[in-house]
Amino acid sequence: MCGRYTITVNMEELMLRYLIEDTTIVHYAPKYNAAPMQSIPAVIHDGKQNRLGELRWGLVPAWAKEDKNGSKMINARGESLQDKPAFKNLISSRRCIIPADGFYEWKQQNGRKQPMRITLKSRELFSLAGLYDIWMDASGKKLSTCTIITTESNSLMADIHDRMPVILSREAESEWLDRNNRQVPDLLKLLRPYAAEQMRAYPVSAAVGNVRNDYKELVNEAEESAG
Repeated sequence: MCGRYTITVNMEELMLRYLIEDTTIVHYAPKYNAAPMQSIPAVIHDGKQNRLGELRWGLVPAWAKEDKNGSKMINARGESLQDKPAFKNLISSRRCIIPADGFYEWKQQNGRKQPMRITLKSRELFSLAGLYDIWMDASGKKLSTCTIITTESNSLMADIHDRMPVILSREAESEWLDRNNRQVPDLLKLLRPYAAEQMRAYPVSAAVGNVRNDYKELVNEAEESAG
């Protein structure tokens, strides 16, 4: 599962990383504890170039009767995308990237849950594979939402949790975003665990457990709970 993550860079760094020329995000601020049902930065390709905008985290399928169940679909298991009505038609047409520089997971330890932050050793931005959809209410008002795809854990994550978000390699990013790419079998092959040797995990404050907390000290390394 992936239920919290961080994106602590400024807008200029974000646009440079994804070759964005313009964005629809009006009020951007770094997120130190991004949580489900919040609006988060996301990248799609419009057929000509990458575009950066906001999607609400928690997928609401276009065919849903109401928009209340988004919190139940914050993640999509990569292995069963084609089996789920909410996801199977999105693989070929509505793929996105969620930029991040870390994510949180809770490690069972001495009878407690220790929050851990997982990053790349290089500390650079990375791309979480996602799907998005656009729901419309009776008045024609649109709601754009997304889900983050997960896969089995690599050797680093296995000690923390049995699932992890799909982190796309640099080479896979353009393939994933390419709107003309409808080769589902090839796309599904991209949904694999990221190389453990390129990642690190460290303990952080229990304060990340509260979604109302969103400040830079949350990403600081803390002492692990002793029990």
